Amino acid sequence: MPSSRSGKNHRTGSPVPPGPFRTLTPEHPDAFPLLVAFDLDYTLWDLWIDTHVTPPLRRKGDEINQLHDRRGQPLSFYPEVPSILSELKQRRIHIAAASRTSAPELAREALGMLLLHSEGDKIVQAVKYFNTMEIYPGSKLRHFKEIHRKTGIPYDQMLFFDDEHRNFEVESLGVTMQLVPSSGTDRALWAKGLGTWRKRRGIRIGEGAGAEGEGGAPRVGVGEDD
Repeated sequence: MPSSRSGKNHRTGSPVPPGPFRTLTPEHPDAFPLLVAFDLDYTLWDLWIDTHVTPPLRRKGDEINQLHDRRGQPLSFYPEVPSILSELKQRRIHIAAASRTSAPELAREALGMLLLHSEGDKIVQAVKYFNTMEIYPGSKLRHFKEIHRKTGIPYDQMLFFDDEHRNFEVESLGVTMQLVPSSGTDRALWAKGLGTWRKRRGIRIGEGAGAEGEGGAPRVGVGEDD
């Protein structure tokens, strides 16, 4: 961690900014983390893929954001997830998946089969949004150590969305985690997590600059495919 950081968040042990805030515009590249990571189950979709889904998965033609398993169980991202992924991609923020599912191959298959609308009304596989995928059982500490090893991105430049309290352990590394409620990930939660990350980094948005986490120019040189 940078030596200029001091103090800890008493609940999570994560660093808090020691000095005055930096005031940035919503479009400033430094107003966003270099990497945003997502759990899968009950974070991007509303099920446990290792217990609720029975392969094979099927898709009706080019149906958008909808799959079904052998028993007809639907699988789709929460409604606002595609627009969040699209925004992150537009900003060239590195997107990671960090899941401890015991069905990693099925999870990867689902990401490869789900179709989403992209910029210019193009249709893309959901998996194309992810630059890094760590999908296997075990502590999320291992997942994030691997993400850090592969990307070189500092932990304090990572924002993580996950639905399980136990995974706050990643904050011991310097990652900021936003707990996902039963309603899943939506744009309000994205803005909340971003606001928490900004606060810990000593960043605030200037008055009259607009809502946090919306709009803004793409950032350059971040989030390229490995």
